[in-house]
Amino acid sequence: MDSSPDAPAARVTRLRRHFEIVEPKVILIGEASGYQGCRFSGVPFTSERLVCEGAIPRIAATTRFTTRRLPWSEPSATIVWKTLFALDIAEDTLMWNALPLHPMKTGKPLSNRSPTGDELAAGLPCLQILRDHYPKSPMVAIGLNASKSLT
Repeated sequence: MDSSPDAPAARVTRLRRHFEIVEPKVILIGEASGYQGCRFSGVPFTSERLVCEGAIPRIAATTRFTTRRLPWSEPSATIVWKTLFALDIAEDTLMWNALPLHPMKTGKPLSNRSPTGDELAAGLPCLQILRDHYPKSPMVAIGLNASKSLT
């Protein structure tokens, strides 16, 4: 599905740009990366379509990294970013997931499933690093699994 062997590295670059924020007003923590969003965009709560449109702060509009006829578009990402812009906090918001990987059904990479308890536990060190790096920024959970991970 990737249009180039450089696509994974380009996604990492996007993620680095997402983190180019000194002190977020808020850090939104979701459950896990989804196949229509972060799996192809490289950034939590963000879709390939939004990135290509230049709609994501700190991430310049880029060409697509997939061969799909239309860019991947994740409905929740669209709603979240529309809301952040309406609240005038998009530029000051950071996104992450309790599980920074894409949990999928076995043998079905274009699927989502809830992360297991062990997978969420594996994501805890990443949440701690995020907390240590941004100690003054409030973390807000989106969903029950994210809430459990934060507590």
